[in-house]
Amino acid sequence: MNLFLIILAAGDGKRLKTNIPKPFNKVNNKTLLEYSMNVFKNFDEIKKTIIVYNPKHKKYLDKIKMNNCIKIKGGSTRQKSTIKALKKIKNLNCNKVLIHDASRPNPPQQLIKKIIKNLKNNDVVIPILKINDATKFIQKNNLISNINRNYLKLTQTPQGFNFKRLYQKHRININEKFDDDFSLYAGQKEKIVMLNGNVSNFKITYNDDLDIFKSLKKREFFYGIGFDVHKLVKGSNIYLGGIKIPFPKKLLGHSDGDPVLHALIDSLLGACKLGDIGKLFSNQNKKFKNIKSVKMLKKVVQLLENKNFSINNIDINIIAEKPKIKKYRNKIANLIGKICKIDSNKINIKGKTTEKLGVIGKGEAIASEVISSVIKND
Repeated sequence: MNLFLIILAAGDGKRLKTNIPKPFNKVNNKTLLEYSMNVFKNFDEIKKTIIVYNPKHKKYLDKIKMNNCIKIKGGSTRQKSTIKALKKIKNLNCNKVLIHDASRPNPPQQLIKKIIKNLKNNDVVIPILKINDATKFIQKNNLISNINRNYLKLTQTPQGFNFKRLYQKHRININEKFDDDFSLYAGQKEKIVMLNGNVSNFKITYNDDLDIFKSLKKREFFYGIGFDVHKLVKGSNIYLGGIKIPFPKKLLGHSDGDPVLHALIDSLLGACKLGDIGKLFSNQNKKFKNIKSVKMLKKVVQLLENKNFSINNIDINIIAEKPKIKKYRNKIANLIGKICKIDSNKINIKGKTTEKLGVIGKGEAIASEVISSVIKND
């Protein structure tokens, strides 16, 4: 089975009433489209993913990292978006296709697994839900009729199809408007496999739906602490928090000797249980000789993102008799915020002294301690 996945993300989602197009609304720093993409990424049966987007939303789409994806511009209706995607893969040897709405960011993996399994030997596989509420038909004059809910079902996505037959049906009905692809099979004698859907696989249409999804994806916080100290020696200029500061001495180190960024790196790695700075940037390795600590922090932030973590807030103590930190506090916060991809208001920097005690009090060293919190995203 040569299975492709089409994710439809070209809608505006006007009923959601947000300034951001619905597929790109974020929950825990991840867009609804990313949730939809990620839930399918561990299925080896899926050979290629096609993302159908609204060209007006390209600036949002460009911010999302995509692997093994084909991006195509959608049409003015769901039907036209789907047929454009099907045409795109027509000559790519696709024989089965899954079609999913990005507005359903929470399909259970077990449901997807069942759909793929049944699609191997069938042409149409659809997840459905029974209706449990009393159902009525209300006419314009408020005349109410009862409806037997046993005959009513709700359909969900992803929906699985034989590619060739679905493509033919879309071509025949190219000017029609359908709520889903299964609608093309209405009134026809087809062998259809209907599986029990899942209530958690709901469609986000209104703000209440988005709130429910947020409650399902409650954020989990982790905390880490870092400490570093470097000796002051003859030289000029020091680096603190990535900022070059004029100074009559320099900080001794294998890299640029920045104790603030080194402590920050250790705190982030500790929060994510990813070891420490020495594990990633060993001072025994010549390639890290004189490396800028800013470059090291960027690599660590990328590592965190790859592990599905995002940084929540940072609290920094810079322990030194001189220089006075107040003058550089905003510059340091702005630089770290940019690298860590958080608002600088979520970074707190405090200058501390040791009241002339010890090597720091004598002006022979500068130290830093950092506590940071990170969020584990689903």
